Parts: sequence; structure tokens; C-alpha cells
Amino acid sequence: MSITERTEKHGVEVAERAEAQDLLIALPPDSMSLSQDEEWCVVRVDDEWQQIGVHEYDRIFSIPGLYERLVYEALRCDSPRQVVGLLQWHLAKMSQLPRDLRVLDLGAGNGMVGELLTEVGVEHVVGVDIIQEAADAATRDRPGVYDAYHVADLTDLPTDVEQSLRNERCNCLCCVAALGFGDIPVAAFVAALNLIDSDGWVAFNLKDEFLRSATGFGSFIRSLIREKLLVVHERRAYTHRLATDGSPIQYVALVARKRDDIPQEIVAEYLER
Repeated sequence: MSITERTEKHGVEVAERAEAQDLLIALPPDSMSLSQDEEWCVVRVDDEWQQIGVHEYDRIFSIPGLYERLVYEALRCDSPRQVVGLLQWHLAKMSQLPRDLRVLDLGAGNGMVGELLTEVGVEHVVGVDIIQEAADAATRDRPGVYDAYHVADLTDLPTDVEQSLRNERCNCLCCVAALGFGDIPVAAFVAALNLIDSDGWVAFNLKDEFLRSATGFGSFIRSLIREKLLVVHERRAYTHRLATDGSPIQYVALVARKRDDIPQEIVAEYLER
């Protein structure tokens, strides 16, 4: 059965046409409840319907406008605004200026977070993502947002890239909607944290159920807090986005301060569980 036939059979309603990108997308019916990492959409490209997983970022970024059309318009993602807004609010409370931040944007994608950071007054943003399609999309969609953008695996950095990242002297790490599903493993998150100055800011989010879980990424984050390697200053529960069946997905945004580099034995202990 073709995707078009399957779409019609399940009665999927096609979302309205995107004015700028002229994209037609469709979501599964509300009756089809999928886990977050199994969700998909269909999009019409060159007169053909293609099924694409919501987490298939390489394919999504390759189609101009699809990420915004799917994640921000159809699924109403609010995480970049929430995380950047919480960071901005806390800085104001501490009488600190966003322009003093030098931000490493981990899992930078096509630049949604980087763009928001510059809009609130951050003047230096460095992007890192593991897929070339993300860097290409950021250059295509938001040229000039990043002072540098590296396509790299943080668990296996070439010496020159690691030195370049250290030379950026970043004092803030932002990581939005990229933790907990294996897109950015613990070792990569720790490598990014260890590139940030001690006493630097960390702004990130995590699915609420992951943060509360006794296992997984949330338990690792709690171990960093327990060891006072991360000191949480602000947290905010909110709706990250809608699932494809229309139900809300709850996340927690956190703003913390890094007190020291993360020892590798903590990472090894987590991985051995």
C-alpha cells in the first residue's frame, strides 16, 4: 500500500498549505497513539508523499521549511522560547547581561535556538550538531546567526575541532529538545559541559517523565545535581509540544550553573548501570 493510500485509509487530515514553503503535510489520525520517538508525518515533495519520522532530522532539514512547518506550526513546539526565555529571565534577576554570554548551542539544528539567543542580546553563539544536514539548513535558513558551526561527534572530536571549541571560551551551554532519546548521548552532553567555563551557565530541557525516572538520562542529571557539579537555579514545567495525536508532551526547562568539570568516573558509573 502506498503512503498516499495509507493516508487516505486512516483518514489523515492534511494540514493547511504553508504560505512561504508551499508545503503540504499530514499527521497520523488522533486514534493512532505513538511513542514520541516513533511519530511520523507525511509531506508532499515533488508531487509525491513521503513518510518521515519526526526524529529523522537529516531528512527533515533537507526540505526547506519542513522543520518549522511540522514541529513549530503543526505540533506547536514551545521549547526554544521556554528555555531561552527562562535563561533571559534569570540573567535579568541576577543583573547580568545576555551580551556577556558566549554560548555553545548543542544540537543546534537549523538555528532556531541560536536565532532566539541573538534576539535576546547574546552576541556570540557557536553551534554544534552531529549531522551535516543541520549545518547546511542553518546556513540556508539563518545565515549569520552563528559565529561558528561545527559538524562533529563530541565523543570523538578531532584535535583541531576540540581546540577550536576551547578557543571560543564559551561560558554558557544551551541544549534544547535534544536530550533523552539518544540523539545526544550522556558522553556527548558531558563533553559539551566540559567545554564550558567553570561557573558557566547551562540552559536545557528534558521530558518530565525522564527527569523523574529512576533510570536513564534523568537519573544522570540528578547525580550531577546531587554531586553539586550542576547547581539548578530555575526550573519550569511546560508543554513542550503536542504529540501527533494532539495530546500535550510535558517537559521541564532548567537553568543551572556548572561548578566543575564532570569526572569520567561518573559517566562510566552511569553507563555501567
